[in-house]
Amino acid sequence: MYSGPRAGPEWGPPRTAGKRPSRKVAQVNGAIAVVGIGADGWDGLPGSSRRVLRTAEVLIGAPRQLDLLPGGDCPGERVAWPSPLRPAVPGLLAAHEGRTIAVLASGDPSFYGIGRTLAETVGADRLRIHPHPSSVSYAAARLGWPLEAVETLSLVARPLAALSAALHPGRRLLVLGEGPGTPARVAALLRETGWGGTRIRVLEQLGGDREQVLDGTAADWPYERTDALHVLALDCARDPGTLRLGAVPGLPDEAYEHDGQLTKRYVRAATLAALAPAPGELLWDIGGGSGSIGIEWMRAHRSCRAVAVEKSEERAARITRNADRLGVPALRVVTAAAPQGLAALPAPDAVFIGGGLTAPGLLDACWDALPTGGRLVANTVTLESEALLADRYRRHGGELVRLAVAAAVPVGGFTGWRQAMPVTQWSVTKGSEER
Repeated sequence: MYSGPRAGPEWGPPRTAGKRPSRKVAQVNGAIAVVGIGADGWDGLPGSSRRVLRTAEVLIGAPRQLDLLPGGDCPGERVAWPSPLRPAVPGLLAAHEGRTIAVLASGDPSFYGIGRTLAETVGADRLRIHPHPSSVSYAAARLGWPLEAVETLSLVARPLAALSAALHPGRRLLVLGEGPGTPARVAALLRETGWGGTRIRVLEQLGGDREQVLDGTAADWPYERTDALHVLALDCARDPGTLRLGAVPGLPDEAYEHDGQLTKRYVRAATLAALAPAPGELLWDIGGGSGSIGIEWMRAHRSCRAVAVEKSEERAARITRNADRLGVPALRVVTAAAPQGLAALPAPDAVFIGGGLTAPGLLDACWDALPTGGRLVANTVTLESEALLADRYRRHGGELVRLAVAAAVPVGGFTGWRQAMPVTQWSVTKGSEER
């Protein structure tokens, strides 16, 4: 799949005034050249990228990419990536250490491409990246869509269910497909989740001689297979009667499958506000129940991560189903009791305790696991657990609040208020105003 957004700066060998640069431009002081190439092949490359490929002693890439290079112009040894690719990268680069290496990449190497893997393997300072216009840049140009107003997602080696979190009426999405069957799978997901009216366009072989566009809606999508090199363009349209899911915490309770163990909508919104998710952060959701806190934490930003700890196998399975349906299939579910099940987990940025507060050692284990600046939020409806939270509030500070929600209900021929059980909530940031 060739992919990537706007090209970043092009890196090349250092130049000295009045001197011609060395012909060995593919590797400078141990650097590795990474050259983006599109469906237009050699003809679409700028002169700087061609010079890199002409002088490289070793050319590494997918067979499809290597076949785009003319043999006479690029005499270097050609090495195809093995599968699986990532584990093979260190050994393959080490085998050619000391030679001028050029790695071929699809489109922009730094966008869902080999650039990230190489940077994590050898360090970004050893890379000289020569980006090519990406598939999403081409797609936006063909559609007349402003790229900054479009959300881009990749389904390459990622669960299809992740698409669901990005679906909002009127939203435009560019989706990087994994193979010929991806558009049909996307159309099926949209039909099943109430987005059958979404317009789908599949833009194939962008920038190449065989470029074409397939057009239709999810409801009547006729193509079982398309070209493997494609981008999907989605104009999202929600079907009548489909539950509306907003972009902020506090989804309708009806969005969840549950057995009553669910942090209700308004309390959930207040809880997420206290947890304050930020990009890249990890949450422990202890006593996961239906998974609603962890799910909405992850929906706050696509890089947010969460682990739901739930001792009931039935509820753990329910959490997984809810996470898939609501677009965060990467939610990790650990079936274990707390605090015993916490020992092997990665350190959290925030912890939510929705159940099991009276379990011996639980509060201490969570507090000890948090780094300075980490947040802990705990909810309870029982007097016994409330006493524990009041004690922690005296010791560590933070905020202790009581959340009360009443809903209007019929009372005979009139309307009255029905009070839900009040929830006591303690929220604290570790390291702030210890008492």
